Amino acid sequence: MSHAAVAPAPNRKLVPDNELIAPHGGVLKDLYLPHAEAEALKQRSGSLPGVDLNIRQLCDLELLLSGAFSPLEGFLGRHDYDRVVEELRLADGTLWPIPITLDVSEAFAAKLASGSEVALRDSQGVPLAVLEVQDIYWPDRLHEAKRVFGSTDRLHPGVAELLEHTQPVALGGRVRGIQPPAHYDFDELRDSPRSLRAWFAENGWTRIVAFQTRNPMHCAHRELTLRAAQQVGAKLLIQPSVGRTKPGDVDHYTRVRCYRALLPQYPQDSAKLSLLPLAMRMGGPREALWHAIIRKNYGASHFIVGRDHAGPGKDSRGQPFYGPFDAQLLLEQYQDELGIQIVPFPAMVYAANRDAYLPSTEVTHADTVRDISGTELRRHLHEGTEIPAWFSFPDVVKILRDRHPVHAPRGFALFFTGLSGAGKSTIAQALIAQLLEHTSRPVTVLDGDEVRKHLSRGLGFSREDRAANVTRIGYVASEIVRHGGIAICAPIAPFADARNEARALVEAHGTFVEIHVATALDVCEARDRKGLYAQARAGKITHFTGISDPYEVPENPELRLDGNSAEPAVLARQILALLRNEGLIDG
Repeated sequence: MSHAAVAPAPNRKLVPDNELIAPHGGVLKDLYLPHAEAEALKQRSGSLPGVDLNIRQLCDLELLLSGAFSPLEGFLGRHDYDRVVEELRLADGTLWPIPITLDVSEAFAAKLASGSEVALRDSQGVPLAVLEVQDIYWPDRLHEAKRVFGSTDRLHPGVAELLEHTQPVALGGRVRGIQPPAHYDFDELRDSPRSLRAWFAENGWTRIVAFQTRNPMHCAHRELTLRAAQQVGAKLLIQPSVGRTKPGDVDHYTRVRCYRALLPQYPQDSAKLSLLPLAMRMGGPREALWHAIIRKNYGASHFIVGRDHAGPGKDSRGQPFYGPFDAQLLLEQYQDELGIQIVPFPAMVYAANRDAYLPSTEVTHADTVRDISGTELRRHLHEGTEIPAWFSFPDVVKILRDRHPVHAPRGFALFFTGLSGAGKSTIAQALIAQLLEHTSRPVTVLDGDEVRKHLSRGLGFSREDRAANVTRIGYVASEIVRHGGIAICAPIAPFADARNEARALVEAHGTFVEIHVATALDVCEARDRKGLYAQARAGKITHFTGISDPYEVPENPELRLDGNSAEPAVLARQILALLRNEGLIDG
């Protein structure tokens, strides 16, 4: 089948010097300026309005600048965005399935106009590029979620990010690169599309099949990739996503060490490892199409698409977000214009009676199929029990055991939320006392008042400042949890989006337990020894939750308590019971 790209639209400009014709079709963009121009723009960027990019935006910018998102030359304007959402195409008809937008606040957008320049910086304020604003628009995020992800269920990580953590205004326009983002890990594995293509040429690799992963690879993955490469007569490119993946995934440092340990299991000169700084959306079929286009830009001629590619799991009804073969079907639909050959492959399963891995399509009723789920693997690691040799390789298992020591306690955060005077701090203190009666594990308290005094000094009580306060609490809690500790947080945290952001930060390393202290407003007012409610009702205190500011009641907290229904010690025992049932503390 031909690898030709989409025919160019009429009157499209000729290929300029900063573009490279891709060996398997299409044009590879290079958005970095020559050194002298980049240095001049870097100096000038200090006087421009600027955006400090979050992780998603930083990953998107890096792949734009390097050409991995070719044919894009910047963040999508309104016409491109609308057609991508509706039809998986740019305005000129070029195939592109995922909206790549730069979202900013309304306050920031109000300072800009078409023709403005915006400095794009990393979290340390280092200028990486300048955006030439050509479009300022307000996307319909709910509609985008329905069309792109096929769902508005916030259990989908892409939907949750879009609806809860994306700013309302989008800036579209061309970007000019000053310098790439800094990476201090695995430098030799961080190829650009141009450098990886050069490596393929130098080593005589002309047929390359790429494999996408966000998890450690075990025996089944080795069998699948080896067979896929042999099937199409190609070399193998293992290119894991190491930007943002799904919350709760194994950290990329551990995963890359596992991939390195796996490489000797392939025939010599048959497999290469290279890292992809991609912020995944977990968008199933559309994401699979996106992954294929990106791998074409990196020089691959073939791309493996497996079962439930880039699927995020199950929705709130317990049903998978996507069918197991939806991604394969969508890519088959666009195969002729993709410019890269799709290699659909079934899951590999272990047949104990044959002591061999088989494609799931070849399993018979006589076969004894065995598997170890992710949950079972974590249990084996935690308990130190044997992991069968048919499942993984000793060097890979050793790395995972080092990362997850036997019987190491799992960190967790208890996040109390509720109105002022609901009893959050009092219940938390009773809980701490009972916890320390039964455990020597470190417990850290992040009380709302103390946090505002030390960690969040200078923040006010606007929605933005309240969100920043909760995010800071979530970040500190996540660091405590990452090291196996217990964080007890007791802010008011009135807004659901800020609470969800704190949850995401913590769940990247451990368990988040949301406890809504649902004490009635009149009881909270009656308890108010400082007279804050009275001052709020008199208009002397503005932005007071429950009076002049809203409190968004948690929909599905892990526990809901009425702070007036029992003594704090009794309520604390209910929390301890929950922690025991969840296996977070010993009985």
